[in-house]
Amino acid sequence: MRDYIEKVLVTSEDIQAKAKELGEKITNDYKEKDLVLICILKGGVFFLTDLAKHIELPVTIDFMAVSSYGKSAESSGVVKIIKDLDESIKGKDILIVEDIIDTGLTLSYLVENLKSREPNSVKICTLLDKPEKRKANVEVDYIGFVIPDKFVVGYGLDFAGKYRNAPFVSILKEEYYK
Repeated sequence: MRDYIEKVLVTSEDIQAKAKELGEKITNDYKEKDLVLICILKGGVFFLTDLAKHIELPVTIDFMAVSSYGKSAESSGVVKIIKDLDESIKGKDILIVEDIIDTGLTLSYLVENLKSREPNSVKICTLLDKPEKRKANVEVDYIGFVIPDKFVVGYGLDFAGKYRNAPFVSILKEEYYK
């Protein structure tokens, strides 16, 4: 199965250490606040699970599913909400938990959408940041790893629904997505 890997970028051990570090920082930053973790499905669920274990606060968890990729390796720029939140976020502190931010177009749309629902605050936590690809100005509050502009899979990240289950993040060989 691992013949698709060009190179491992972030090991499982590094991911776990970073989840612990970010969880401790979030715990300190959100004391006395009504924190809602909003996981962006499907890729974000791996990171959310490990991150939440290290947040020592009573948090609420909700999920959204959005799409701008379909079966392509490039974002279409058109965002479609496939699954919306189950609960109101009015008056709460929101932390969006993402697997990766590249162009920022989807996340920019999502932040504005969530702000219109009148939360106290909206911040972003991402496992991976690909700033070279940024097209929208998105302020990211918690970043796990900055990575190069390569197509990556594993630890929740996929290509056409595959490769999510690897416990690490790797560069996908070009012949698998071109």
